[in-house]
Amino acid sequence: MLTRRRILASSAALLPAALIARASAQVIRKPVQIIVGFPAGGGTDVIARIIADRLRGAYAANVIVENKPGAAARISVEYVKSAEPDGGVMLFTPDFPITVYPHSFRSLSYDPLRDLIAVAPTTRSMLTYNIGPMVPDSMKTLGDFIGWCKDNPENAIYATTSAGGTPHFVGLMVANAAGVKMTPVHYRGGAPALQDLIGGHVPASVNPVSESLPFARSHAVRVLAVTGPERSRFLPDVPTMRESGYDVVVDSWLGVFLPPKTPADVVTALSAALHDAVKSEEMVDALDKVGNEPTFETPAKFAEIVKADIDRWGPVVKQSGFVADE
Repeated sequence: MLTRRRILASSAALLPAALIARASAQVIRKPVQIIVGFPAGGGTDVIARIIADRLRGAYAANVIVENKPGAAARISVEYVKSAEPDGGVMLFTPDFPITVYPHSFRSLSYDPLRDLIAVAPTTRSMLTYNIGPMVPDSMKTLGDFIGWCKDNPENAIYATTSAGGTPHFVGLMVANAAGVKMTPVHYRGGAPALQDLIGGHVPASVNPVSESLPFARSHAVRVLAVTGPERSRFLPDVPTMRESGYDVVVDSWLGVFLPPKTPADVVTALSAALHDAVKSEEMVDALDKVGNEPTFETPAKFAEIVKADIDRWGPVVKQSGFVADE
């Protein structure tokens, strides 16, 4: 994971200067859509709007974020898959609709390796395991909460952003490691899941740091553990899953994709604009406020990462025994 200092120091070497100059000269005149598969207000939406601000005037004259939630974010992928391949529509998505869904859905209407062009990852983040006011204040650790769930099986519930996604499987992995049965409740996005957590309608939730951080800072939720290999610099007092006794490590990215058959020069132009956006002080500062680390890779390298992540999640999903009904 690239830190704030390292991304500013090293990102200039990621794309050849001549390539950046040539690609950045191409500015799309028509309005460009960034498609997000979750409702407004969630972590993905917030970061998409930060990126839109940085792309406006650099990649396109006007860049807007359009939310297309539904079908666990698959509607957004299908929309971009079928969009005109002229650079006017791009997908901004967390990893799981691309890397996990091929294993967790019986029938998926898209092949992420064939039906999308990987352009660049823009941020990396870990997930948080949170509890709310439904859980007694005496529950201080993840182990405490698991014990509470065993004593109160009717309340052994956690909220996730979608069925078959990374937060869903993090909850399953914790439950399996702890030897407790927990029921996931799926929402259309992180914002409504956290609203129900704060409102005392569900006891726990699994969310990206970017979604849970504001509520953790205001003490509306209690973050029990993070899924990174080490503690989050945004939540330094919160232990990792491993420190809490559960061997669960999950690192997640948010990335940009274009429709299939998009011309190579358009892919290069968007890649260059994203490169400039990610390395900018303004974006690094904005991401810092929402608990995300900036990152960047070339389209070729990002395609390799996507393929490796798809392969990595296959055994995890198979071991969980989960298959979506849809």
